[in-house]
Amino acid sequence: MSIRGMKWRSAVWPALLVLAAALHPAVSSSDDVGVRQRFLQALGSAASGAESGDDAALRAYVLYPYLQAERIRVALAMPATAAAADERAAAFLSTYGTQPVGAQLRRSWLESLAQREAWSRFLAVYREAGATDALRCQALSARIATRPTAQLAAALLHQWLTVHEVPECERPFAWGFEHGLITAPLIERRARMALEGGNTALAKPLIAKLPEAQAAPLRGWVQLLESPQRTLDALLEQPSTAVLPEALRAGWARLAREDPDAAVDRYEPLVRTRALTSETASAFALDVALALAWQRDARAEAFFARVASRDLDDSALEWRARAALWAGNWTVVRQSIAAMSQANQQSARWRYWSARAADAAGDAPLAHQLFSALAPDDNYYSGLAAARLGIAVAPHPQALDRDEAVRAQLAQIPALVRAHELLACDLRAAALAEWQFAYDELTAAQRQQAIPLLAQWGWYDLAVTAATSLRIFYDYNLLYPQPYETSVIAAAHTAQLPVSLVYGVIRQESLYRADVVSSAGARGLMQLELSTARPTARALKLPAPHLEDLFDPQINSTLGAEHLHLLLDKVDGQLPIALAAYNAGIAAASRWLPAGSIAPDVWVENIPYNETRNYVQRILWHSVVYAWLRSDGQAQDTASWLTPIRPMGPAQARNN
Repeated sequence: MSIRGMKWRSAVWPALLVLAAALHPAVSSSDDVGVRQRFLQALGSAASGAESGDDAALRAYVLYPYLQAERIRVALAMPATAAAADERAAAFLSTYGTQPVGAQLRRSWLESLAQREAWSRFLAVYREAGATDALRCQALSARIATRPTAQLAAALLHQWLTVHEVPECERPFAWGFEHGLITAPLIERRARMALEGGNTALAKPLIAKLPEAQAAPLRGWVQLLESPQRTLDALLEQPSTAVLPEALRAGWARLAREDPDAAVDRYEPLVRTRALTSETASAFALDVALALAWQRDARAEAFFARVASRDLDDSALEWRARAALWAGNWTVVRQSIAAMSQANQQSARWRYWSARAADAAGDAPLAHQLFSALAPDDNYYSGLAAARLGIAVAPHPQALDRDEAVRAQLAQIPALVRAHELLACDLRAAALAEWQFAYDELTAAQRQQAIPLLAQWGWYDLAVTAATSLRIFYDYNLLYPQPYETSVIAAAHTAQLPVSLVYGVIRQESLYRADVVSSAGARGLMQLELSTARPTARALKLPAPHLEDLFDPQINSTLGAEHLHLLLDKVDGQLPIALAAYNAGIAAASRWLPAGSIAPDVWVENIPYNETRNYVQRILWHSVVYAWLRSDGQAQDTASWLTPIRPMGPAQARNN
């Protein structure tokens, strides 16, 4: 059956079982499969409080302590059995207390003890290492209730100045107020910290506790954050009104971000009515300059010119350079790069733009020298440099030395044995805890050898993450795997896209995790939401997928690739714009289009969202690596990266 004619599976469990088999194909024997299935069945039954008899094989299973812990946790959560479960928990921790499974049960036990207000036992079980803020607050309540309050003030005030809301801290904070430990200066300090973080909801009840003299300036700060334009206009009309300098700057920065035109209109009145000097006005000019640069507004250059050099850190200088790139002002580009830190100047990004600036200045030999020095690097900018030089790109692999003996030893470490088996059971969070537990004890050489072990297990996202932490970037066979190959190839062909491009998106979106869910609710390999997946399925004349279907690699890759294809259609085939739209949405990408044709590297560099800019650049590079891998090392042409970005025609604009 063709992919376009396939039917979605609507049940989640069959899809997840297929996924688990694809991720973890190496099972030592049918006996292992059987005991694993019995373990998972028993684990599911434990949630209802059922505790059937366990056979000898299950009791000998490496993950049996997780079943024991789950049964104890369930008993602790039930009022009728919680007290009796305390002794079971204590016995379990005496054996497994230093292992991840013990740490997990300890947290559950502490939560149960806190709910029952069994404070003496809580303190006996509590450990500061690894405690959450909620547990720390409950430990404060326990100390207050049992009266060991010596040196409590330091712990209480540390938590007070950890500025986010923790409901479990209400009781100890009330005690701190009652005993005079939390004073007006400390209330003001917490309120200020909340306002510095833009958290007016936390700040307002704190401000209400302060004397009027302390509260009034902070209320003005709240007003500037919540209604910046109206509050600033009132301050401009009444120049004698006192305002905290940091509050004025915060409100101004928010206005500039929300409405750059309004900030432009009010800049001179602000300078005049508040008697700002060129030095004190500099930071306010920077806020406007950055906001305009993010909108690719030509007025950004004039505001950057008003910013004192002391206020131009690397981030500000980068945006000054980007604004100059958009305007074609290569002199300011060179000046901005020259003012950056040495480390930033030596980054691939700004080495490339130094070469472009030299070329624009007519210094072809210097430009050629700089491009040639950059081309051997392996990244988006080296790909651009190669295109400028008219040469093809062949990545420069540096294979990690494999030591099979060390890897075999690692595979026998108990925590790694448990991590592998937990992964096979799709208990990823517990697997990660066991992995970290073992990894912390490994030598540097062992950590390197653990990365191929992770890849061998199919734990690709952790393999890439661990390699990155060890600065291993160029073992492409290791770090650019090709899982779900049949599904991905079929999806790419259906969408008429290169397989290398689809894999590049998968790598950037999910790091090959078919089960991942983003904070925004996007799911699976290519991170799709139902609101995207369903119209894409309609375009393919396929049934509407259910939410759980998005965890199926075949379904997800098919719909993700087709979604990218449809975006390419909308933007007249311009890949950088389509990739930006895949990440940030077609509306945002359309806003970023130029009025006329512009160099593609300039357009990508001026994508205002850092995440989206990096996303586009990385996928372009990932696609080169994948194309190189899939062609058995054939050098890749990146000349298409220099195709100018064009405004969309009327037809495309109407479709958006």
